Parts: sequence; structure tokens; C-alpha cells
Amino acid sequence: MINKFGIGAQMEASLERAVNVGAWINLRGIWTVEHYRSGQLISLERDIKNIVTAEGRDAHLDIMFAAGTQITTWYMLTFESDTNPASGHTYAVPVYTECTAIDEATRPEWQEGAVSGQSITNSANKATFTYNATKTIYGAALIGGGSAPTTKGDTAGGSTLFCSVKFGTAKPVVSTDVLKITNTINETDVP
Repeated sequence: MINKFGIGAQMEASLERAVNVGAWINLRGIWTVEHYRSGQLISLERDIKNIVTAEGRDAHLDIMFAAGTQITTWYMLTFESDTNPASGHTYAVPVYTECTAIDEATRPEWQEGAVSGQSITNSANKATFTYNATKTIYGAALIGGGSAPTTKGDTAGGSTLFCSVKFGTAKPVVSTDVLKITNTINETDVP
């Protein structure tokens, strides 16, 4: 008599890996700089991308998701040092040197329009800087909040440095030159 028997095994396997269930949000600003001398446009630079600082991103998250205090008015400034913006720059330690040689008594307000298409801009009300000395302007920044956001040259008022940009080409200004600056902030979904 022949006995038969079977040998068998049962196996199970599973593969686990992280699944991307969402997308990243790209928060950035795009700047335009118009340079006027004696009322004539002498240079135009568009589509300059900026750095949104860690301080700016933290403020954005705090305001949106943690009931942080909204910064209702933002201001623009220009800087006269050849500084490359970086994520770690803050309002208290901006690294750049703000240009205070402007006729405006305070920093110009960033007068934004309504949000549209995940963007907000001041293109209808450009920030205007009228210079009263010969300077080289390398970039600009958007700041807000704190106790002295309108004060030219202030770094002690506890404001937020949201973003800053170094222009592709420095702007050599002389007395009475005007820079008109637009900053468009947008958020895009990055898969």
C-alpha cells in the first residue's frame, strides 16, 4: 500500500509604503519693479521670485490654523545692501540694510486687492518709493504687525518679515528717482 501525503505552506505578504495623500502648497511672491527718472520709465523688471521666510511661513500657519492674530496691514521697504534673502532672516535680524533715504514719511503700505485665483496683489496700488539721495537698491521686503511697522529702519518693533527679494538687476537711484513696486503673493498646489 502506498501512502500519500502532501506538504504545503501558506504564505502571506504585504508591502507597506508611504502614500502621498495630498499635495504641497507652494507659497511665494512675484515682484515687479518700475524705475522712473524725471517722470520717464527707465527700467522695468518683472517676475522676480522671492523667499518667504520661516518667520513668514510660521505667521501664515499660525493665523490660518492656530487662531493667531491676523496682521491686517502690511508694508514694503527697499534695501541698499547686496544681500541674498534667506529663509532664516527675520524682522529683528533681516541681514539687509534698509534704505531710509526716501521722501515718504513712513514705509509705503502694501495696498492689496481682493484674492483671486489663489493670488493677492497690490498691482492696482503699487508701493511708491521716492528717493532723496544717490543709492543702489538691491531688493525689497514685505513686513507687517508689531509695534512699529511703519517706522523706516526699525528692527525692534516685533514685526514679521514675510518675504524678501533680491532684484535681478540692482537699481541705481538718484535724488527724485521713483521705484514703483508690485508684489503678488500666490499659493499653488504642487502634487
